[in-house]
Amino acid sequence: MPDAIRPSRAGATPPVARLHLSHIGIAVQAMPGALAFYRDVLGLPVVPLADADGARIAGLQAGEALVELLEPLAPETPIGRFLDRRGPGIHHVCFATPDLDGTLARCRAAGVRLIDETPRIGAEGKRIAFIHPAATGGVLVELTEMESAPGDESSATAPQAAT
Repeated sequence: MPDAIRPSRAGATPPVARLHLSHIGIAVQAMPGALAFYRDVLGLPVVPLADADGARIAGLQAGEALVELLEPLAPETPIGRFLDRRGPGIHHVCFATPDLDGTLARCRAAGVRLIDETPRIGAEGKRIAFIHPAATGGVLVELTEMESAPGDESSATAPQAAT
């Protein structure tokens, strides 16, 4: 059955759960300067976020998505190693999905290289999984489970038509 969800040679894909941009993670050397730019110069409101995975995290609301500033708590953390190898900049892009397990199953069936074969708990206690950059054109992609109340369409990427 995995072949049933692989894209055809014509590029057609079966219907999938709608994803939306959750956040962009930006690795920074020092939080104060980076936070001052995004908050004070660009005027993005701060959203409190808990630290996770060895990083101090500052969230900033940018429309429907967040900008997450990621400062390593130690050099041997994932963000610390990233900064050592590549310097400051975009670390990852995160998409929210209403069906994380189903999205991962689609990735596996399509032969997409995953970092996390099964979801794990990430920042804010959310279920997450990462896709390897080798499978995404060099971009580290995070998937997170969408949070919404039953019948809540506010997390959709496009406005819903009135019924």
